[in-house]
Amino acid sequence: MATLVQAVRMALHYGETHLGVTDVFGEDVGPPLGGVFTATQGLKTAWNSPLDERGILGTAMGIAYAGGRPVCEIQFCDYAFNSIDMLKLAGNQRWASAGGYDMPIVVMTPNGAGIRGSLYHSHSFESWASRLAGWKVVMPSNALDAYGLVIAAIKDPNPVLVLLPKALLRAKCDRLLPGEPADSEDLCRMIDAPIGNRSDWEPQWPDLEEYIVPIGSADLVREGTAATVLSYGRTLPLCVQAADELARETPGYTFDVIDLRSIFPYDWERISASVVKTGRVLIVNEDTEVTNFGEHLLRRVVDEHFYDLSVRPRTLMGKHLPGIGMHQTYESNSVPQLGNIRDAMREIASEPA
Repeated sequence: MATLVQAVRMALHYGETHLGVTDVFGEDVGPPLGGVFTATQGLKTAWNSPLDERGILGTAMGIAYAGGRPVCEIQFCDYAFNSIDMLKLAGNQRWASAGGYDMPIVVMTPNGAGIRGSLYHSHSFESWASRLAGWKVVMPSNALDAYGLVIAAIKDPNPVLVLLPKALLRAKCDRLLPGEPADSEDLCRMIDAPIGNRSDWEPQWPDLEEYIVPIGSADLVREGTAATVLSYGRTLPLCVQAADELARETPGYTFDVIDLRSIFPYDWERISASVVKTGRVLIVNEDTEVTNFGEHLLRRVVDEHFYDLSVRPRTLMGKHLPGIGMHQTYESNSVPQLGNIRDAMREIASEPA
């Protein structure tokens, strides 16, 4: 079973082999490293850029205007703030040309906490990204979705930001990618570069098949009636674990747990149907709590489903802090953990209507 980062690498290989990807580039993206998290090891179109986020975005736009189909990486989403003006510019180009010029760029960047990355490697970017009109923004929580979302992003004529939850990059999927060998050790031997000298190493790619997760489609990963829980990225598996534990502990405590997968566009149809069914809504993510994307979802739930709600909807988000400390105590108290999520789910399920 592939890890999330292996799935990204295989999707990029499929893209450069079958979908016309011309360049995969960024800081340390090319050989010998193949990316800080190894997402680009062995790719034939991968090359190293200077340490310049604005230059990376500008280069990607130029390649796209010249007819190429680039994928670039910002090494950590914390440094996407260095290029916010370029992200804004890339987002308005297709709109400004009335569709006359496509902007088929994919920007990948690791997102969020969970690896004790401290101040400069633990930020979340999805709330900022959701305000970049013209961009599509996705965040997978498992390897199969990562594979399908990256392929969908490559094929899209709009700029797409692929946020990769750092804490889940080594998490194995419980489902096989199409064309992936069943033995995960075989896959590692085929596509993971050896430690040490890699000068003569060549990956042996499996015979991969196309698989697409449509951008804007959510996934109902648990089904229940006690409440609707909306999440994505690192906190999504924690919501699933909390739902399973509560279902075992308390009769009737079953939850609709929805993995958004796409931050924008998002699957309002699936969200809306679940809210009507349960009448209770909890939105969970790890971004800071002021002007959080979850607040937008909560506002829309109230606007469109006020009379369908049994209790007040609520959010569980990261604390509004300048950064996240390296010590485990600081990190675990800055962003939602399993216990926080379980308590919030129990509270919303048990509140009298």
